[in-house]
Amino acid sequence: MTLDANTNIDSATPAQTGPAALPVSVWATAQNAPAAQRRGRYHPDSTAHPAKMFPAIVQHAVETYTRPGDLVLDPMCGIGTTLVESLHLGRRAVGVEYESRWAELARTNIELAREAGIDLDANVYHGDARKLADLIPAELRGQASLVITSPPYGDSLHGHVRANGADPIRKTNHRYGQILDRGNLANVGLGRLLTGFTKILAGAAEYLAPGGHVVITARPWRQHAELVPLPGHLYTCGELAGLVPVERCVALLGRLTEGELVARSSFFQRDFVVKQRAAGLPMHLIAHEDVVVLAKVETTSATERRRTDGRFPFGTAATLPTLDATGPGPVAA
Repeated sequence: MTLDANTNIDSATPAQTGPAALPVSVWATAQNAPAAQRRGRYHPDSTAHPAKMFPAIVQHAVETYTRPGDLVLDPMCGIGTTLVESLHLGRRAVGVEYESRWAELARTNIELAREAGIDLDANVYHGDARKLADLIPAELRGQASLVITSPPYGDSLHGHVRANGADPIRKTNHRYGQILDRGNLANVGLGRLLTGFTKILAGAAEYLAPGGHVVITARPWRQHAELVPLPGHLYTCGELAGLVPVERCVALLGRLTEGELVARSSFFQRDFVVKQRAAGLPMHLIAHEDVVVLAKVETTSATERRRTDGRFPFGTAATLPTLDATGPGPVAA
């Protein structure tokens, strides 16, 4: 996506308040550094996770697609960023995490929110998100207003670098779990990743309220010099899971200044780009994540109820398909 003088950025900041905020396609979610966004809300060990979502991305999504008191679900919650930020915005939260290390850390971060005086419901379940029905209580089915998550992608984007005097530079925390664990979607090929993520979305849809939204952040990556267009594939996953695409946005990963976008790239990212350019591949630093937005279809009667009580995030039902009572297919509202 190209930014120009006509791009509306001011209204894309996380300061907007609730579903009535105007829709924007560019989310200015890196005006503050990620460490500053997390300061005081997360245990120091949280920095070890190889692919943390920016808190401001969660804030923007939660404020745009939910109301206070709503339930937010993250089926691949990592250190619990979705849960923590939802709690601080007055929403309830539930998450699932495959790796026990991160599940425990997510619970620790939730406790920090409780110590800050937040007493809303929040739980983290440890297990495989492809089996959500076995993990999340059945009474929460159809209750979530929003699902926020991000699939694993490209380990060249993750991790930390440590140097010790004359010792060579070492990479740390740059992989998900154990590399031989094929139950972890981060360690399988693209086909199995997409199949597994489709199962996760289908399971999450069971817990999503009619008309609720799914927000997925993702980036393309290169594998053996070939571009893997993951964001585009995610629309197919969503549709196979019974969801309907409604928006495609970008969440900035760099700070927007008066006339330029200042990248907040890691050493790994810079090193990877330099090496690829030296090999003749014209790569650039990644400055944004794609945001894929899907919705769960609802009946015409449910659409009318949401229209009258103001529950459409953009003040209209135009982008939400409904089910025609006379036929099986989706029709425009």
